[in-house]
Amino acid sequence: MHADAANPATHSRIERLRDALAQAVGADHVSDDAATRALHSEDIWSAPPHQVALVVAPGTIADLVAVMQAAHASGIAVAPRGASMSYTSSHTPVTSDTLSLDMARMNRVVAINGDDMTVTVEPGCTWATLNAALSPHGLRTPFWGPMSGLASTVGGGLSQLNAMLGAGHYGTSSESVVSLTMVLADGQVLRTGAQGRGDHAFYRHYGPDLTGLFCGDSGTLGIKAEITLRLIRAPAHEDYASFSFPTGEALLRALAEVARAGIASETCGFDPGLTRVRLKRMSLASDVKALGAVVAREKSLAKGLWSAAKVALGGRDFVEAGDYPLHVIAEGRSPAAVAADMAEARRIALAEGGHEIENTIAKVIRAMPFPPLNSMLGPQGEAWAPVHGMVALSQAPALFAEFQALFDTMAEAFAREGVFTGFLFTSVSTNALTIEPVFYWPHGWRPIHEVHVEPAHLARLPKPASNPSATALVAEARAKVVAICARYGCGHFQIGRAYPYRDSRDAASRALLDAIKATVDPRGQLNPGGLGFPIA
Repeated sequence: MHADAANPATHSRIERLRDALAQAVGADHVSDDAATRALHSEDIWSAPPHQVALVVAPGTIADLVAVMQAAHASGIAVAPRGASMSYTSSHTPVTSDTLSLDMARMNRVVAINGDDMTVTVEPGCTWATLNAALSPHGLRTPFWGPMSGLASTVGGGLSQLNAMLGAGHYGTSSESVVSLTMVLADGQVLRTGAQGRGDHAFYRHYGPDLTGLFCGDSGTLGIKAEITLRLIRAPAHEDYASFSFPTGEALLRALAEVARAGIASETCGFDPGLTRVRLKRMSLASDVKALGAVVAREKSLAKGLWSAAKVALGGRDFVEAGDYPLHVIAEGRSPAAVAADMAEARRIALAEGGHEIENTIAKVIRAMPFPPLNSMLGPQGEAWAPVHGMVALSQAPALFAEFQALFDTMAEAFAREGVFTGFLFTSVSTNALTIEPVFYWPHGWRPIHEVHVEPAHLARLPKPASNPSATALVAEARAKVVAICARYGCGHFQIGRAYPYRDSRDAASRALLDAIKATVDPRGQLNPGGLGFPIA
């Protein structure tokens, strides 16, 4: 019995809801044990003071409808959860009177339609599972996953938005969506796109774009029940190049020009701090896995062995201390087209003061796009949490300089608390760059880390003690980064409760948002506080 038992009325309501959910989905798929509730009450960044009251795992759309009808009748808050890769408290409870909606059972690839170039999946399907299903058909979604795609789900990715694999050409995860089947707070089913009332889903735009309404909603407007994405034929050719720049500003100028030119399927840059973390964390075991993936990626064993040998010989010391590496991946239908794109990338890098280095990391990113999730912890078991801003191409160097200046003012406090930082840079389509400051600090890991980090890797790490003062310092730094982003008009992924969305909109936009929320979730039960919506 959990803490809510102290309130007889609340306890009685939860008991009634548990019985209704057990009848809807089966008692085996309803949990209220302490360990399950604790896991479902946290994300990578935070374990809030409240814990969810119940966890339910629907297995079908009919199950999901029944669950939402029961939750609506009870008045309890509902927090949909994918793999819990959020670092913005997106699905964590703001009250103990909360139902966690575990979408892990709805994980199927429903249909692959090569004739009409669509694929339909359930929301709990991981990006890795989706790509494994499409690969034998020579097909791919345009955006094909974040690097956490071994666990990250398609439904979570659309609720939070993703960028990485394929984003240089095709933008975020939302830009590859054709249609959605949504279940609203009261159990109503809503379908978007040209499929209308349930006809064949093949095209997104038919009147106002209702599909876009539910992308990036942080689970506050409805529950994704089925997702149809468009397909492309998997590019037949790819190539990789890596460059090193003397400053972050030079890297960002080059990255902006690569984005304008539209030549990279994906890009990934680091500052010296994050490069050092990556090299410290790499183990012989992970190297062997990466080399094996490089071999498997090539079209012939001989070429694969040669590529792996070059990666191995490149080693880990190919980036000079203090330099900023940028990794560029190009893909296309012909070798000539890919070669032309890579030639342009080299010209851009040289013009901005960069020089070419071993393409080890770029090659491994493509060979092993969904690596184990061991990077959720630092090289010595430290806690890890990023924050980010999506910035206009021309403003990226200035934004980065402000971030650096902020961290300089906090350097003494960081040193005192054992906090260290890094930066990740990437491009999204032809019009935005992502700058992502990353924090590491000594603080013990939690159940979410034990679920996702490889057990053998976790066993090698020391477990730091709980460290509230260091965590508070990181929270302060994250808040200051968000404030700087606001001055630059930055956008954000996975808004959750970390970025000021609703209050940053003009009055007309807020009125429209509130009207939509009142229609799809009239009692304010879906992820209260998400996107800045009021907590009822």
